[in-house]
Amino acid sequence: MEEKLVKIINEMADYLNIAQMKKLQEVLIKNLSDARPEKEQISNQEYLKMFIEAKQIEGCSARTLQYYQVTIEHLLKNIDTVIRKITTDEIRTYLAEYQQRNNCSKVTVDNVRRNISSFFSWLEEEDYILKSPMRRIHKIKTKQPVKEIISDEMIERLRDNCRCSRDLAMIDLLYSTGIRVGELVGLNISDIDFEERECVVYGKGDKERRVYFDAKAKLHLQNYINSRTDTNPALFVTLDSPYERLKISGVEIRVRELGRKLNIEKIHPHKFRRTMATRAIDKGMPIEQVQKILGHSQIGTTMQYAIVNQNNVKTSHRRYIA
Repeated sequence: MEEKLVKIINEMADYLNIAQMKKLQEVLIKNLSDARPEKEQISNQEYLKMFIEAKQIEGCSARTLQYYQVTIEHLLKNIDTVIRKITTDEIRTYLAEYQQRNNCSKVTVDNVRRNISSFFSWLEEEDYILKSPMRRIHKIKTKQPVKEIISDEMIERLRDNCRCSRDLAMIDLLYSTGIRVGELVGLNISDIDFEERECVVYGKGDKERRVYFDAKAKLHLQNYINSRTDTNPALFVTLDSPYERLKISGVEIRVRELGRKLNIEKIHPHKFRRTMATRAIDKGMPIEQVQKILGHSQIGTTMQYAIVNQNNVKTSHRRYIA
């Protein structure tokens, strides 16, 4: 019955304006409600639960699922309307009040908008709603500051101040491969091919790909593995017994501690990824190959990691224009 209702409304879309379409939907729902009790009785929380389960099946990480859950739960607590009747104006008001109440940046609000948009797009695709109220709420324009990368001097200082072979191997692997911190901690020793200087990682959506490391990273990885006395198959483990697999938070804390010690601001694992992408493009690697190494499904995402070196712009101008 639900599919028939949607078909009727879609067929009438060419003949009615938006106000008339809304009225038609209301009349159909009111008069045919007895024929479709199952979906009418679905609560907002049940819709959210089904959405999270669908995203889990798609391969979203635990962090992403948690972000979806928290964001949409907060929306549903602040808008006292059943999901099928939530309007564009209600969501616009919610986003404006969210930014004012939390005093957050436009980037943060746009992230919230994207999550809410994903939720309502899924509801529309699954025919739970006729049309997503997010269609007319567009991306929030934000400033695009040039993000800093790790300089050659900084990386040498980080290497020189690593107190153990594990941290040195970790720094060099991040720097030469550009892998995500979640991919780093998921690596096992058996994933490393020293002869080919490559390893297999599992990115977002459990997509498998190969990444490559340099000779320096190879040497430091071998030194670290040879120094270990535990039997844990994980590539990176804690420094103390029982030598458990290192977690994302452990890597983040360690990198921040190193940066703080050397007065290097805003140093974190993701900065190594951005640095690798920028260096690769700067040295002439085709953007499509950088995309492959980083594991991006969209090349536009890869472009956001690439920072145009101003010195190269100056040199190119003199070569081609001046």
